[in-house]
Amino acid sequence: MAEAETIDVAGYIDRQPVGTFQVKLLLTCAAVLFLDGFDTQAIGYVAPALAKEWSLSRAALGPVFSAGLFGLMIGALVFGPLADRVGRKRIIIFSTLAFGVGTFATVFVNDVSSLMVIRLLTGLGLGGAMPNAVAMTSEFSPHRRRATMVMIMFCGFSVGAALGGLLAAALIPQYGWRSVFIVGGAAPLLLAPVLAWRLPESVRFLALGGRAQARVAELLARINTNAAPAASGTQFVVHEPRLEGLPVRHLFSDRRTLPTLLLWVVFFMSLLDLYFLANWLPTVLNDLGASVSAAVLIGSMLQVGGVVGTFALGSVVDRFSFRALALVYFVAVFAVGAIGQSSHSVALVTSAIFAAGFCIVGGQIAANALAANYYPTAMRATGVGWALGIGRVGSIIGPLIGGALMSAKWTTGELFLTAASAALCAALAAFSLSRFVRPEGGSGASQTSSMDATLQAAAGRQRFQA
Repeated sequence: MAEAETIDVAGYIDRQPVGTFQVKLLLTCAAVLFLDGFDTQAIGYVAPALAKEWSLSRAALGPVFSAGLFGLMIGALVFGPLADRVGRKRIIIFSTLAFGVGTFATVFVNDVSSLMVIRLLTGLGLGGAMPNAVAMTSEFSPHRRRATMVMIMFCGFSVGAALGGLLAAALIPQYGWRSVFIVGGAAPLLLAPVLAWRLPESVRFLALGGRAQARVAELLARINTNAAPAASGTQFVVHEPRLEGLPVRHLFSDRRTLPTLLLWVVFFMSLLDLYFLANWLPTVLNDLGASVSAAVLIGSMLQVGGVVGTFALGSVVDRFSFRALALVYFVAVFAVGAIGQSSHSVALVTSAIFAAGFCIVGGQIAANALAANYYPTAMRATGVGWALGIGRVGSIIGPLIGGALMSAKWTTGELFLTAASAALCAALAAFSLSRFVRPEGGSGASQTSSMDATLQAAAGRQRFQA
């Protein structure tokens, strides 16, 4: 009787071209982040109209912004490790339902206190969806294209945030600011059943757990549609350790402590800058004389630049890793600083905001991909989730800093020079990471096992149970 075949799941995926199944999975995860981006940024787009209706000062909205971001932080910190225990799919579906309900509930609030509570609860779902969509896409992608695929998937967030601005500009004058949250709440509730039906569980997560072997075989067959069914008894494995205890503590084991801390600095500074800009740009532009609709449209160039930057940077990041990321953030220092020096010209300020989005949003998406690439399967959602969670501390502080500086009557130039200093810190941390983590994935990334040569020789005869 022939010996049962053993197939390394990670090695097999790395040898395959990117196929239709993986593209569909990428688009499904991108749809989740599209709505995540829309609902995360919606409060920034409606802020001028809301402040006018409720007779609030600009600075009074700072705590509202930060309440939602605090929820995002808690969601990332909690649901990342939980997904490493129960799977990516369940958490993605639950998170989508949660932020859909929370966004729709925002329609019914009538005071700042209620709005803060609802935004906090909505943030829990928003924060849980993001790291798991990143982990899911990463774990179905070949190593040579992993950063590119994660970054393209994450474009869903930027597109959702940017189109949210366009939609808000059209809806608010006609139907009021609550209409934005009606749309933003209904869409995730409609998407959740589709996710339950179509979204698979991560193939690497299933294989690492040593369970659902038939399901692993089916998923691998869908990656390579030309493969024939395997003989019964085929074992599918991932040559990575199964970690015991709390996943969080493993972020600091096996010489991962310094890279983890540097990643946290990158995420902290990058998200501080991103949410400083995303939340206050429409308000600052409105104060400079632009109408609410014009301020929203010009401010949305931040996310448009991010989408362009993501597509432009994907292959570069796959090749040069953290060295490319450091360069992007160095360029961001000048782009962000230029916003405050260009307020006298619509064309110049729009160009500066676009360039800032290219570097800050594009850089943050690249950082997400590189974090997913660095950590192994058993702690990938935890690693990405905690990096995002720590980064959310920066995203909470960013809007508060903006509100405080505006209350202190700082000039527009001074505001954006402060934001540029955060980009400089992110650049320095990314440059330091490039000295510790190799472009191939570093010490934390999964590596092809010693069995790989044998498996490659057997690739032509590998068969999977559909």
